[in-house]
Amino acid sequence: QVQLVESGGGLVQAGGSLRLSCAASGRALSRYAMGWFRQAPGKEREFVAAIIWNGGSTYYGDSVKGRFTISKDNAKNTVYLQMNSLKPEDTAVYYCAAGYYSGRYASRNAYDYWGQGTQVTVSS
Repeated sequence: QVQLVESGGGLVQAGGSLRLSCAASGRALSRYAMGWFRQAPGKEREFVAAIIWNGGSTYYGDSVKGRFTISKDNAKNTVYLQMNSLKPEDTAVYYCAAGYYSGRYASRNAYDYWGQGTQVTVSS
């Protein structure tokens, strides 16, 4: 089992920045992919970014490329999502996820463990 706890959400003006954190516990993550997804009201959960724990390769959804950066701290077993140049359309609940890496990272089905979510609201 992997437990995930997100933090760092909040209210920010358009153009501002936020950093989300996801603290993982319960299992070594060396063979895992860690992902961030988001879900706005009335919309499907959308892939935002992923990082492969072993090697650190990163991947991004088209809507956040160039604005968001995913990173990890091995010593703290924590994944971060730095969000810059935020837009009102980035408003959503953001979820951290973990799954045994088998080549897939953008599908919700690739992840077995999910955090409780943290709200990000971007005002115009």
